Amino acid sequence: MSEDSPPPDSPQPPTIAVDAMGGDHAPAAIVAGAIAAAADHGMSIVLTGRPSQLCPLLGKHQEGGDIMVAPADELVGMDEGALASWRRPRSSLAVACQLIRRGQAAAVVSAGSTAGIVATARLRLRSLPGLLRPGLAVALPTGPKPTLLVDAGAIADPKPEMMVQFAQLGVAYAQVAYGIEDPRVGLLTIGAEPVKGNKLARRAHELLAAPPHGLPIRFTGNIEGGDLLAGKVDVVVTDGFTGNVALKTIEGAGDFAAGLIRTAFQGSRAARFGTLFQQRALRDLAGRMDAETYGGAALLGLEGTIVIAHGDSKARGITSACQLAADLARGQITERIQERLRPSHRAGHFLRRL
Repeated sequence: MSEDSPPPDSPQPPTIAVDAMGGDHAPAAIVAGAIAAAADHGMSIVLTGRPSQLCPLLGKHQEGGDIMVAPADELVGMDEGALASWRRPRSSLAVACQLIRRGQAAAVVSAGSTAGIVATARLRLRSLPGLLRPGLAVALPTGPKPTLLVDAGAIADPKPEMMVQFAQLGVAYAQVAYGIEDPRVGLLTIGAEPVKGNKLARRAHELLAAPPHGLPIRFTGNIEGGDLLAGKVDVVVTDGFTGNVALKTIEGAGDFAAGLIRTAFQGSRAARFGTLFQQRALRDLAGRMDAETYGGAALLGLEGTIVIAHGDSKARGITSACQLAADLARGQITERIQERLRPSHRAGHFLRRL
């Protein structure tokens, strides 16, 4: 038995449904990543997609682990948006979500179109009681532990009450995934003062400072864009539009920095010599900025967890996404979110009338 394998008397690992047809490198890279997750980490995997494409790929690997295939004839293309959830009722993603509804999987992993994944998940899976909208949480590469950004693109125009619930989602995520007992929460806006920002940010600040419903939140106030990677807070709350722009900006800055490093290695002899002394630090930086090590974003607040891997994910990124999905399922993230929202269940009907 390998070091990563659970002991004989440990609980069964959660079953992860993997959308094998979603992503720029599907299905080959998706299948390879799922096989590594099953073989190296003892996971139970169900691949959803076209058996005619998946079975030959599985046959190429000696150790497939605990992997099954759930047939799905359709797929959601990377260029398709939210309407794909209606056009493709038997897509590989829809079938994966259906496995959660049937109790045959605890979480879904997909590297497909984010808009298509969010729309399909919301259509196929029920929201948790009291939750207005699900939120997309992504880990930013801060140290010593990542900072969670919620919402990273699920809801572009939320109500202020939704942003308070995004904070609850992020707090539960930080507790389960990173063991942060009392996460610090900050609101992303254009200034540190409570009066800074648009109408949405100002009202969200008021509600976060004194949440009307749900468990208490350790709200530390506003943060600005320059603070996103400073590690000042554990959870950053914002609307999906701003959050997605911020996330893409960070990714672009990471690519730019990586390009500068490559240029330095190719420069003069003196530059190359100086760079050699920084190799360890540069490797650490590259690892922290590598999206494939974090597994992807988690769509939280539905009856099952959805992990959205980067569309360009290779096998390693899919393995990381499966690990994240399994960790969240093992940590009972859905139940932890329900616990944080339960006091606001009666208020949910009131909030919907606003």
